[in-house]
Amino acid sequence: MLIMEIGKYLSLEHFCTCTKTYTKYADQIDPYPQNLDSIVAIQALNTYILDPIIDHFGYDNFQLTYGFCSPDLKRFLNQKDPKTGVKNGRIDPSRDQHMAHEINRNGKYYCSRLGAACDFLILTVKSNEVIDWIISVKLPFDSLYYYGQTASGSDRPIHISYSRQHKKALWAFTTKGTPTRKGTEKWQKAIKN
Repeated sequence: MLIMEIGKYLSLEHFCTCTKTYTKYADQIDPYPQNLDSIVAIQALNTYILDPIIDHFGYDNFQLTYGFCSPDLKRFLNQKDPKTGVKNGRIDPSRDQHMAHEINRNGKYYCSRLGAACDFLILTVKSNEVIDWIISVKLPFDSLYYYGQTASGSDRPIHISYSRQHKKALWAFTTKGTPTRKGTEKWQKAIKN
């Protein structure tokens, strides 16, 4: 167990062990970063993005659904559950920044964009309203993905990343998981102002 505060509210342990896949295979996964730069990036994500979000919406309303992805966790996400045959999860390490500054066997970063990312929900507020707030207070995010709602109407988590680039790239996703700018027009306009 690694207790290290990475912001005002979250520990490194919480950030690295919050996924369902980790919980399912905890005895087989080392969830922690191997590169100190990853910890620094995770701390920056907390300082500049998550701490202000939690300050505003409250810790009791905040649910981290996916934080750091270690190489071990990545391996399990890419596998199917032996009982159900369903893939454990999905990751796009070359783009999504969940692997922060981790380095692969070839000595290259899994994600050359660097920085760090997480997925979260605010339990008492719709995700689109959370994004309205993030943009209105001008949080310096790098990428933000709005996944919308499930068929039953419940909100899906927001993906947000932080890096030195502050690209403010904002994407929505279709029901089939295809990235699109459609549905983000008001946010794109607000970002430019």
